[in-house]
Amino acid sequence: MPKVKGPRSALHAIAIFEAVKGLAALAGLIGVLDLLHRDVRAVVTALIGRFGLDPEGHYPSLLLHYADLLPNTDVRMLVMLASAYIALRFIEATGLWLGKAWGEYLGALSGGIYIPFEVLHFIDKASWVNAFIVALNATIVAYLVYALWQRHQAKGLA
Repeated sequence: MPKVKGPRSALHAIAIFEAVKGLAALAGLIGVLDLLHRDVRAVVTALIGRFGLDPEGHYPSLLLHYADLLPNTDVRMLVMLASAYIALRFIEATGLWLGKAWGEYLGALSGGIYIPFEVLHFIDKASWVNAFIVALNATIVAYLVYALWQRHQAKGLA
């Protein structure tokens, strides 16, 4: 890949974004594991009350639903799946930061997998937030595919 500041900066920005997603997932996992030792429903109910939310509203009722499911969760499976996701984000971020082709492949593949689901979710629940998520992910995947294409073009010229 040519030593141009723009493409390198874009890869660094995507790498930081992926690392932040990994850190957020790690924080979420730690939080969920901490909740396993508490009355989850009471914690969620207190949070809903603290923020003055309607417990019958969509998101608060969704939180209460998952609070009821958490105590029966297979913790080992949860930790394994979350750890795999976190590791994938950090490995991808490292590859992108270092400008490695495998990082670009991993980023394009792991981001591309989500696009059909995000589009279906957007169709089902159209909102500016969902549109932004689809557009952001599609832009990142398109950029990584373009970077890979440029890399292969440069190899062909060498």
